[in-house]
Amino acid sequence: MKVDFYHLTRLPLERTLPRIAERVLADGGRLLVVADEPAAREKLDRLLWAYSPESFLPHGQAGGEHDARQPVLIAADAAPPANGARNVAIADGVWRDAALEFDRAFHFFGEDRIAEARTAWKSLAGREGVERRYWKQKEGGGWEQAA
Repeated sequence: MKVDFYHLTRLPLERTLPRIAERVLADGGRLLVVADEPAAREKLDRLLWAYSPESFLPHGQAGGEHDARQPVLIAADAAPPANGARNVAIADGVWRDAALEFDRAFHFFGEDRIAEARTAWKSLAGREGVERRYWKQKEGGGWEQAA
């Protein structure tokens, strides 16, 4: 399983998450997006509908009658999702070990969560079957793997 740590220093989550979601869907996958706070989930819901004037990401919030059909599902926790997603995006910066049940985890965090991200990074070191990668933002806004 792969865990990608995305340190948000230049581009905010609002610009980064939709690109990751697009790539997951383009590869035929499904995605679970996790944020504990209801207000954060509402914000993510609005973001995925309106992040681009040319497009939107089909999605829903967990607890709806069509959860199993949603390519992207927004939820409060990383419990096995109704949409069968094998990819999880941790959008609130709070690492959850439940993410290790997926094939791939995207852990987004800003400066306010850097200490927690370091703790999570260290806790995953040497764990069998876990491949960690740390991505940092370049000057122009792209990403480069730093570890």
